Amino acid sequence: MSRSSYHPGANLNPAKDYRRGRRIIAEDPDWYLTLVPRLSKLCLQSIIKNFEVRQMFEELKPSEKEFVQEGLSTSLPLDVTANWITDGVYWKRCCEGRWDLCDVSHYGNSWKRMFFERHMENIIELFIPEVTETNKVLDLVPICKNYVKRLDITQLLPPIKEPQTEEEEDGLELLGNNEGPSIDHFNFNILLSKLTNLEELHLVYRVKQCGMNFEWQMFEMTDRDCESLATALKSCMTLKLLRLHESHIDDKKCRLLVKHLLDHPSLRKLDFSYNLIGDRGTRAVAKLLARSKLETLNMCCNEIREHGAKAIAHALSNNSTLLSLNLRLNRLGDEGGQAIGKALLNNDNNTLLHLHLGGNTLTAPTAIALAKVIAQNKTLKGINLSCNNLGVAGGKALEEAMSYNTNITECDIRQTEVDEQSVSFINQVVWKNKSSEKKKKTQENKSK
Repeated sequence: MSRSSYHPGANLNPAKDYRRGRRIIAEDPDWYLTLVPRLSKLCLQSIIKNFEVRQMFEELKPSEKEFVQEGLSTSLPLDVTANWITDGVYWKRCCEGRWDLCDVSHYGNSWKRMFFERHMENIIELFIPEVTETNKVLDLVPICKNYVKRLDITQLLPPIKEPQTEEEEDGLELLGNNEGPSIDHFNFNILLSKLTNLEELHLVYRVKQCGMNFEWQMFEMTDRDCESLATALKSCMTLKLLRLHESHIDDKKCRLLVKHLLDHPSLRKLDFSYNLIGDRGTRAVAKLLARSKLETLNMCCNEIREHGAKAIAHALSNNSTLLSLNLRLNRLGDEGGQAIGKALLNNDNNTLLHLHLGGNTLTAPTAIALAKVIAQNKTLKGINLSCNNLGVAGGKALEEAMSYNTNITECDIRQTEVDEQSVSFINQVVWKNKSSEKKKKTQENKSK
């Protein structure tokens, strides 16, 4: 109601018409003085709308900063938000708005770290050589380098092949070139040296969901890929874990990669599982084991035979840092298995905690050699000999050795043709050792 419609003689009973009891009658009948926001809130909303100015943001109280973070648009440029907005609700909103699954515990409980790691991973996984601009990656580095500690790359795309006419294909056949150009992928040499906090790199050279376009070349690194990656790894001085699996790495590529890792100052975990590495590549890895401070080595599911196993054993006999060795699903045979056993009897080796030799065509001689280790070695905590043909004699040797052991809390002898009585006795000793270790840890915690 406007002032022109007000009549002095009208009934001013507030119970009948509360609007006529107002001292100020507004054009908007729903207007209330109590609905006017505080000036401080209006200021914060102004900061939200004009965040790119952001001079006042650093001077706000923590509660006021949180209010601003809840109202900011998640589409603001990263060069604006990266260095001004600390870890908190804003980065949580960015993550949950972009990805369905967001387990922040995998990122040190840091939403900001999760966002930048996954954002970088997505860019690399969708990078198409000779199509995607490298600046799309490089421009992000100054913004995210302080927050990226791990990259888990689950695919690497090859260049796009131009369709060829029948005449071009016939011409290639006449030249004897049926394979076409080698397929290269993202060049890590332009990136890794710039990520000054990177500690873990997980890589697999493959194309996800390739469908009917499947080609074997989509699932392996090329020679040029290997050269650029090897150089990049050498320059990434903070790297602690390298996992390069399911990428058809053969002996040649393995030796090149290891050559650049020999004097790496921080590498502690190496995973070359599910590749095509044979004895020559394994000898290079053994040299790395002798010269580095590796704590975990995983060579599962390769093509390692007795000569490669002997090279690993030789390095292991003088090693004082390795904690876990996984040689599962190779072809070590008894010569390789016994060499590993003899190496663990060396007095210089007193650090290995876990040994996995499952699926290596091992028989009773290897079981007997490892039984000596179980009886004498006071460091080993777990041993896996599953899916080997150890037989009754091998089982008896392990049973007798376990009767003297108080340290091993894992001894997997499933599918090894070992007698059930031996299996039962070994499992009882393992259970007893587990209980003793648990009780010991409880007492230690109480004493603290």
